[in-house]
Amino acid sequence: MGKNALFISISVIFTIIFNSAASVAQTPKNKILFGVAYYDEYMPYDRLDKDIGMMKEAGINVVRIAESTWSTMEPQEGVYDFTHIDRVLNAMHKAGISVIIGTPTYAVPTWLVRKYPDVLAITSRGPNQYGARQNMDITNIHFRTYAEKAIRKMLEHIKDHPAIIGYQIDNETKSYGTSGPNVQALFVAYMKARYPSLDSLNRIFGLDYWSNRINNWDDFPSVNGSINASLNAEFAKFQRSLVTDYLAWQAKIVREYKRNDQFITQNFDFDWQGHSYGIQPEVDHFAAAKVLDIAGVDIYHPSQDKLTGAEISFGGDVARSMKGGQNYLVMETEAQGFPQWVPYPGQLRLQAFSHLASGADMVSYWHWHSIHNSAETYWKGLLSHDFEPNPTYNEAKTIGTDFKKLGAHLANLKKKNDVAILFSNEALTAYNSFGPGNYNGILRPMYDILYNMNVGVDFIDPSSTQIEKYKLIVIPALYAAPDSLLLRLNRFVKNGGHVVYTFKSGFADEHNKVRSVRQPGIISEACGIMYTQFTVPEKVSLKDDPFHAGTQNYAEKWMELITPVTAKVLAWYDHPAWGRYAAVTRNNYGKGVATYIGCGTSNTITERILEDAVKGAGLWGKDQELKFPLITKSGTNQQGKAIHYYFNYSAEAKTFIYPYPRGIALLTDENVAMQSQITLPAWGFQIVEEQ
Repeated sequence: MGKNALFISISVIFTIIFNSAASVAQTPKNKILFGVAYYDEYMPYDRLDKDIGMMKEAGINVVRIAESTWSTMEPQEGVYDFTHIDRVLNAMHKAGISVIIGTPTYAVPTWLVRKYPDVLAITSRGPNQYGARQNMDITNIHFRTYAEKAIRKMLEHIKDHPAIIGYQIDNETKSYGTSGPNVQALFVAYMKARYPSLDSLNRIFGLDYWSNRINNWDDFPSVNGSINASLNAEFAKFQRSLVTDYLAWQAKIVREYKRNDQFITQNFDFDWQGHSYGIQPEVDHFAAAKVLDIAGVDIYHPSQDKLTGAEISFGGDVARSMKGGQNYLVMETEAQGFPQWVPYPGQLRLQAFSHLASGADMVSYWHWHSIHNSAETYWKGLLSHDFEPNPTYNEAKTIGTDFKKLGAHLANLKKKNDVAILFSNEALTAYNSFGPGNYNGILRPMYDILYNMNVGVDFIDPSSTQIEKYKLIVIPALYAAPDSLLLRLNRFVKNGGHVVYTFKSGFADEHNKVRSVRQPGIISEACGIMYTQFTVPEKVSLKDDPFHAGTQNYAEKWMELITPVTAKVLAWYDHPAWGRYAAVTRNNYGKGVATYIGCGTSNTITERILEDAVKGAGLWGKDQELKFPLITKSGTNQQGKAIHYYFNYSAEAKTFIYPYPRGIALLTDENVAMQSQITLPAWGFQIVEEQ
């Protein structure tokens, strides 16, 4: 076994040991953290005292520092300079501002690459070049050795500083596509442990195709050129495990130094489509979060006329679900951001409180000041390049004031949802191998529809232990899944649960190998359907427009030619050749109901189907009387009182009737009677605490 293989094997052991070792350290219970990332080392001149004065004026009570400054902290091997950290820590402590320290490992220094060029990852595109961040091989023995030295030196130096409330391990960590010879060797060892018999491996993965059969472990080829979907999916799963192991390794080191009252977090990001969009394909968030005390995420979203709050809600719901419903930290979100994201007046406040409504206990901007010469010169911070007060900064001051006033009412909000979306990293990888489209392109529209209907959502994955507590589970494109999960979902329905599946669910096993039975395989029992053929729709609508979709009454992307067995047909295809096949079905199975959507549907049709499913599960209530752009979210605060947030995501004033028992409007201290009328201004909001 090579050094790298041994290194990762030890890391796997650490993961097992520390999966359940996270301490109970949390953020302050009666305080909302309002923060910025601050980089004193990037400043064109010394203005630390002035910055702190402006932070205090804005109500900033926490800063995040140091996560990308390895070359500043260790300018040459073994030579350490903590000046930039010490001066910020001391100044923030004097000002009463808390600090979250990031381990400085997601951007490597030049001297390390010069000494060990193999630190840079080799990917399917070839060797990485120096310059960009996150260009390293997180499994590399030299990277790990020097990263550990840097982390330990930093922690030894600052561990007793009273300003520090928590640590962020690395930043937006992924495997970065690392797949060089050393990673290939690790993957082969990983495969040997799981499939000791090559005959078994060849059979399960179908490697006889195109003479891809492997007859000797020494002949195991690089996966970079593989045409085998099963092998590629397993390699993607392995790469995600590298991230889990790497973060467990860092968490173990930090846990040796941190105090019991300090937390460990990470800054997870999401699939990116010009902004935070969907499930991250390169990280198993639920597995990686096990070693954390509290989940942390960055959430970036469109603004101005495109601001909907959906990305804020989606990212928050995923983050909250990572730790089984525990509150989370927004480590990064935009203040000004890209030029097209500069918020309209009122939008910064709307965004900040939208994070709290999903369960965030911290809102932190990336970043305090705008950088003058970098790849991110025009990703603007709370302050512009001139460092002077601006309308966004002035609006932040009102947020800081309200966070301080209302912290005891809003911190540590507890949420309970009866609806969950079941996602799967394995299904994501597998589905994206064949399409149509991409996995998040199916998941996000379904999430957005539930969001627009004010239906609260949790996220669960195949590892979740509490699937059965939900009343309705929405399952987009569960293309690859083990028999055990599908049987469990059948039992969920039989015992009274409601499920909505989309097309291409149940199709392949956990190895991305298509099941050799009539589709949709195991879930046919609960869904009461079968099909043997599928096609791509061309000018196909649904007969008699059963969902009253008008011009949106069409099938798109994919269509399965479904024959109902016991299911009721909700929609037939309207087509001369395919008209005898069902498009959407609903089946009573045991005490529950399974709905199956066999084709790509317009948002209008999907909305009608999900609305029917929510009603069928008995979950259509007072909040569903409102629809986007009026968004409402709720929870229970630490005093045991119900909190209701109401947001207006539009440029026009909106009025609605408050349907709950009397309360207090927390922003204005006014009494709110049941059935009273509330008017929200453009991009405005209100928070009502029941009395």
